[in-house]
Amino acid sequence: MGNYRSRCPINLTVEVIGDKWSLIIIRGIMFDSKRHFRELLNAEEKIASNILTDRLNMLEREGIITKSPDPDHKQKYIYSLTAAGIDLLPLMIEIGAWSFKHRDVDPEKGKYAEMLVKGGKELQKEIRKKLVKEHLN
Repeated sequence: MGNYRSRCPINLTVEVIGDKWSLIIIRGIMFDSKRHFRELLNAEEKIASNILTDRLNMLEREGIITKSPDPDHKQKYIYSLTAAGIDLLPLMIEIGAWSFKHRDVDPEKGKYAEMLVKGGKELQKEIRKKLVKEHLN
């Protein structure tokens, strides 16, 4: 957590997750259960490895994710959402809802997002519980 252009709540959020790649990384961890560097690197959007490293480090510094050694592979790390990262769930769902309303979403790729949008607060609570169990316990 560092120096920000202003303390405006919108600016503070944009400075953490407003770049081209951070939300894609968070999406991968949150919705696709991608917990390793290589899994995130292989996302459809084709993020460069140096950019992925930079964004993972920034998200860790900002308290959105944590990085811990993988007990099964000494040279790998497992990325997990923090409580602050899990708190982005409603925002991620609203971004998906906006895309359905204003963009031509691929129906196959948007099935899960559409389910989350239509599932309302009850489904959000279930997903939040699952994320807490997987990432914070």
